[in-house]
Amino acid sequence: MFVQAGGLVVHVQEDGPEGAPPLLMLHSLGTSLHVWDGPVAALARRWRVIRPDLRGHGLTSVTPGPYTLAMLARDALAVLDARGIGRAALCGLSIGGAIAQALAALAPERVAALVLCDTAMQFLPPEAWHERARIVRSQGMEPLVAPVLARWVTAAFQDDPAAEGLRAMLRRTAPEGYAGAAEALATGDLRASTAGLRVPTLVLVGAQDEATPPAAAAAIAAAIPGARLVTIDRAAHLPTVERPAEVAAAIADFLGS
Repeated sequence: MFVQAGGLVVHVQEDGPEGAPPLLMLHSLGTSLHVWDGPVAALARRWRVIRPDLRGHGLTSVTPGPYTLAMLARDALAVLDARGIGRAALCGLSIGGAIAQALAALAPERVAALVLCDTAMQFLPPEAWHERARIVRSQGMEPLVAPVLARWVTAAFQDDPAAEGLRAMLRRTAPEGYAGAAEALATGDLRASTAGLRVPTLVLVGAQDEATPPAAAAAIAAAIPGARLVTIDRAAHLPTVERPAEVAAAIADFLGS
């Protein structure tokens, strides 16, 4: 479906019973809502799962960058408003996890729980994100495909059909959408606001994630009182694709408790 959310037309997919507890799932940079397809098959049995394509990604409107994490958090709130949802659990992957942290700080009353997957409170160095933005604006997405996939999934997973699906998502991302979101990562610093969060939190990380490594996940878990930390073995930056059953089980166990 498509919804008017703030100044955007946002592509949204919903799964699960309409009256079930809502779970908003936010995807990673350069992908789309489909990066959550694997875990959703299990989670939608118990939750109303809402998955938007982020600004400039998938089938959602592309606007000129730079973006900010606060802007993207307001986009997510607008999706909840458009679907008539007052309070939801938030689940975010990579930049989606940064957006979830920003949203929880901006509107804590709207957040029932947080699941932060392969993300960080700060994405360093900023120069690398500005350089990615420059590359895609001048050359398109193709120069990033090989180096980015090498960090998204483990070497053993590179030839899996799902890895080819990730390449297709990245190639089809609007360069301006990717660049604007990369610039949001370059300028985002969530350390102070995340340390102020008081919400039940699960932090997930792939054991072989080099983009947002286990140390970054441990730092988030240490910053939020009572946060639970779970490591997914045999997975890199996108365990939702490499190990969907393990990710779904960890999320279900956490939200069910």
